[in-house]
Amino acid sequence: MVKKMATKTKLPKSAIIVLDHLSHKGPQSPQDISSRTNMPLRTVTFALKKLLGAKFCKRIPNLQDMRRPLYAINRSRHQDVRETLASVRARETLRLKRV
Repeated sequence: MVKKMATKTKLPKSAIIVLDHLSHKGPQSPQDISSRTNMPLRTVTFALKKLLGAKFCKRIPNLQDMRRPLYAINRSRHQDVRETLASVRARETLRLKRV
């Protein structure tokens, strides 16, 4: 089932990195994600759009600064997120072992 879900959503590598970052660090703004992952802001924004479309994360209003929304893991799909990340990690380790 994990394999079907991962291929069904077809998340780009940047979205997987952002998803992993959000799962470890909690809700963050795109600017914070960009600076902490060393990815361009445009790439982070694209990844967040993909994650929102797949319903892996959700947008939360930032009450301290409404111009900078926060993004967090969608808790209703938390198990799916964990399975997707585990699947990607397993594939990456297999890919590294082949080389």
